[in-house]
Amino acid sequence: MGSIRIYKGMPPLTEEEIAELDRNKPKSDDEIDYSDIPPLTDEELARMRRARLRREKQNIAS
Repeated sequence: MGSIRIYKGMPPLTEEEIAELDRNKPKSDDEIDYSDIPPLTDEELARMRRARLRREKQNIAS
């Protein structure tokens, strides 16, 4: 993520804005709760295929 940038002429952040920024800080993987995501079944895993990336179409001028 990025850092907070304060530009010349900007009003100072309020305590509420600073608190919101603190609440929305990026978390490490260990801090993220994945318990509400159901595990995949063997059938679901067997049906998975690798995603194919789309190539951009090229216009050919004549």
